[in-house]
Amino acid sequence: MEKDIQDKIIKFLKSQGYYVIKTIVVSRNGVPDIIACIRGKFYAFEVKNEKRKITPLQEYNIKLINESGGKAYLVRSVEEVKTVLSSIV
Repeated sequence: MEKDIQDKIIKFLKSQGYYVIKTIVVSRNGVPDIIACIRGKFYAFEVKNEKRKITPLQEYNIKLINESGGKAYLVRSVEEVKTVLSSIV
């Protein structure tokens, strides 16, 4: 279930001392599930389980974040988040 994956990712990010927000209801559709400030930089993670696909709107928002200087990713596990962070932090 995606909520379980999100919870694990949030727990991991918080354990590293990062500022983390779980988006629930926002004023903009397609916003990634998890927003984090990591060493002064903006990161966003759209979480999907292995069976679900990203929507075009979610893909568009990830593109906008990346074009704006932030970093946004589609992830399917806490291990993928760790891999992303190991290459950039």
